[in-house]
Amino acid sequence: MPTVEEILRQLEAWADPQAAQGMARYGIGGHQVYGVRVPQLRRLARQIGRDHALAQALWAIDSRETRILACMVADPAQTDPTLAEAWAQAFNHWEVCDQCCLNLFEKTPWAYEKALTWSHREEEFVKRAGFVLMARLAVSDKSAPDERFFPFLERIAEAAGDERPLVKKGISWALRQIGKRNPALRERALTLAQHLAQAENRHARWVGKDALRDLNR
Repeated sequence: MPTVEEILRQLEAWADPQAAQGMARYGIGGHQVYGVRVPQLRRLARQIGRDHALAQALWAIDSRETRILACMVADPAQTDPTLAEAWAQAFNHWEVCDQCCLNLFEKTPWAYEKALTWSHREEEFVKRAGFVLMARLAVSDKSAPDERFFPFLERIAEAAGDERPLVKKGISWALRQIGKRNPALRERALTLAQHLAQAENRHARWVGKDALRDLNR
């Protein structure tokens, strides 16, 4: 099992300053960005396997790569809401937020609860995480009944007027993915998207129109 120091040496060996500059143009930043691509991090995570203690040590280092790698090797069974809250409070750009939802949080038993809780929060990336979790659960939880997603649709309707681009993109993502689950949810998602597309609030209109473009393809 590699140590933190060995992992840092590997990240330094893979570092790509030009890629890091490109990431900055897409709002990906933080204290340290090596410019290592996600597929490389996934390969490294597969070599490491699940190691919750190592994940926490990697998260304590404020860099894009160590934090993405942390959520890839953390154990969902050992990830409680307290740890998730601490990590969410540390989000400083959308990529680490989304990777944590994709690789870790959606695999926990409290994911539905956190999705709704975080969607009510004011912090930009915590609120985004709530809607990213909704989108991811709509894709990954194949056995969930439609009723599990009804509260998500209600929350999407309430929150669609958020003016922050990264939040409203997360809201649209959640609406679109719920609508792609099956015909019944597609009908509900389309109805909501059509309603939002006619809203007085221009940000809500954007969410509705963005969802309609995808759902009507």
